[in-house]
Amino acid sequence: RQRALGDGGGVVMEGRDIGTVVFPNADVKFYLDASVDERARRRARDEAHSGGQEGSVDRLRTDMAARDQSDTTRKVAPLQMASDAIYVDTTELDAEQVFRAVLGRVADVTTGQSGG
Repeated sequence: RQRALGDGGGVVMEGRDIGTVVFPNADVKFYLDASVDERARRRARDEAHSGGQEGSVDRLRTDMAARDQSDTTRKVAPLQMASDAIYVDTTELDAEQVFRAVLGRVADVTTGQSGG
C-alpha cells in the first residue's frame, strides 16, 4: 500500500524501513535520529502517547532502547540508515529547526546543489 501511495512521486513518508525497503530509490532520504534519553523525554511530554499525564521517562527509555535493539537486529527489514540518506541528529533541535534543516536539504537536492 505504501508503494502504491508513492507511485506518482511527490510524497513525504516516514518509518523505520521507508528509505531502505519501501522506497529504496527515493529522490531524497533523511535519517532523523536523537539520543534515546531525548526521545524518551519527548515521548513523555507528548499527550498523544502519555494520555495527558507525564510518563515515566525511565520506563520509556528502557522500552525505546529495547525496541531499537529489536528493530536493528531483526532478520526482515532491519532498522538501518540508507547509504544515501542524509543524517540529521535532532537531539538538540526543536521541531522548527528540524523542519528548516530538512526543507533546506530538499531544496538543495531538487535544485541540483550539494549540501554539507
